Amino acid sequence: MTEGITEPERSESLKTFGAVLQAFRENARHTQETLAPELGYSVHYLASVEQGRRFPTREFVERAEETLDAFGALRKASRHLTRKPGLAIWFQKWALLEASAITLDTYEPRVLPGLLQTEAYARTLFRGQLPPLSDEQVEAQLLARLERQRLLRDRPNTAYSFILEEHLFHHRVGGTEVTRELLDHVLEVVQLRNVEVQVLPLGRGHHAGLGGPIQLAETPEHEWLAYCEAQRGGQFIAESKEISVLQMRYGKLRAQALTPDDSKGLLSQLRGAL
Repeated sequence: MTEGITEPERSESLKTFGAVLQAFRENARHTQETLAPELGYSVHYLASVEQGRRFPTREFVERAEETLDAFGALRKASRHLTRKPGLAIWFQKWALLEASAITLDTYEPRVLPGLLQTEAYARTLFRGQLPPLSDEQVEAQLLARLERQRLLRDRPNTAYSFILEEHLFHHRVGGTEVTRELLDHVLEVVQLRNVEVQVLPLGRGHHAGLGGPIQLAETPEHEWLAYCEAQRGGQFIAESKEISVLQMRYGKLRAQALTPDDSKGLLSQLRGAL
């Protein structure tokens, strides 16, 4: 997916949160080197949050709140964070929804969805972006993507469904070794009980996804929302009529794709052929 293709930005809310965190850390007589291990994060991660260069995870906020005895200040400050470095402006709203959804359905015909990418595959995409990105921009976007991927394991009660085009693996983005690693990674991820992957095989002909990628999410309040992305922007969809159309298409795609078990078999065959 193209989500995350933009220059990382620092918002005032991120910088403010970082300053508040630093103040509580110093008040507790911690250095970054002594606090980071207690939080279970790296010194680099902690420093990036304090500098307003990285969006803290909810887990990080909770651990910092408890470890520093911050009187609820860090929790309250985190509610006002508005920008996530490494994510495109048009994708940030969907990323927030993605982090709380109880169902997430994804059909992506262009590249592997961000939640399934390996570091090497994602790095290849970012390095090939036009206009070219700086090394700092590549790293910021890569970190944001890898952080998002924790959702698959951190949210075991969320049902993730992915429909992938077989041709994505034949492109061999990044070369044969990167593709081998990618297939191994997808085959590992599908072992998770909350993740289902179906492959749309070559030669399927006409199918319900020819109109482009589809992302659907169900909120904890059981409201359905959708997101469709183009090269330079994304459309957040809340209108029930449009949601119904996309759900109909996604449902048809699931019927047209291979079953999850047959999809695993095909992915294993592709891996063995490399």
